[in-house]
Amino acid sequence: MLDVLDNKTILITGGTGSFGRSFVKYILRNEQIKKIIVFSRDELKQSYMQKEIHDERLRFFIGDIRDKDRLQRAFKKVDIVVHAAALKQVPTLEYNPFEAVKTNIIGTQNVIDAAIDQGIQKAILISTDKSVEPINLYGSTKLCAEKLFISGNSYAPCQTKFSCVRYGNVIGSRGSIVEVLMNKKHEEKIKITDDRMTRFWISLEQSFALVLFSLKYMRGGEIFIPKIPSMKLIDLVDAIAPNCDYEIIGMRPGEKIHESLLTKEEASHSVEFDNYIVVLPEFSFSGANYDGYLKSGKKLEEGFTMSSNSNSNYLTKEELKKIISNL
Repeated sequence: MLDVLDNKTILITGGTGSFGRSFVKYILRNEQIKKIIVFSRDELKQSYMQKEIHDERLRFFIGDIRDKDRLQRAFKKVDIVVHAAALKQVPTLEYNPFEAVKTNIIGTQNVIDAAIDQGIQKAILISTDKSVEPINLYGSTKLCAEKLFISGNSYAPCQTKFSCVRYGNVIGSRGSIVEVLMNKKHEEKIKITDDRMTRFWISLEQSFALVLFSLKYMRGGEIFIPKIPSMKLIDLVDAIAPNCDYEIIGMRPGEKIHESLLTKEEASHSVEFDNYIVVLPEFSFSGANYDGYLKSGKKLEEGFTMSSNSNSNYLTKEELKKIISNL
């Protein structure tokens, strides 16, 4: 425990999603929080969570991040906001582009405005590797969300701090390729998009540790990136469904062969730690002091990047099976 949540009221937007639901259980079990509020628009999923989790510190709030007035009400007397709400399905958003804009960009700006107005101490955005050099609309909207969150520090110096975490695919999240393969592992043939494809992988527990680490040390304006392994899609299939044949069907709209977590441009103003890389803002904010990062971290080499196909840390089939067995 990092005691960053001790006696705090924390609100999670999109709190009924894969990350939010599991994060709620984790912090109720491991942190000495005062109260946790699940903010989401899905009343059915909230009802499922109410039946599943019985804890007097847990509250539920129906609302949509597109509705700024509702956020203003929800954020009253809240200390920390974890902003996980987003539209995320890449092919769907290619065909429904402005819906992604309204939720992922305008909704994020609403979160920023409400956080400042209500005096939130810290707000953290859950971002994705698809925001790095994006080729699809989802990634582009998450890049905008990152930029908005970082610039939010300009409007409430020394009051509300805004930072981001950025990571890859979460093993076991709802709708992920791991879940799909687990459900289809007894079929004769599985369809995959491209056997050259690689992706970054992170467990739910690792994502929780990243968020808590970021909340503990953030000064406002940073992007926290975990040093996580990569894996070929074909190795993933072989680990989960070894007895299945597969058919290559080609990439879906907006997909990449490989993903990146850090560009060489970002690396020029980043510092490295044992388990994380911290991207520092290119311009400083009033009251923010980043000297601690520069003193305790290590500057990255010129031209350094983090790409899923050139990552020195590869996830083995045995390691993946071990993670899945604990889901």
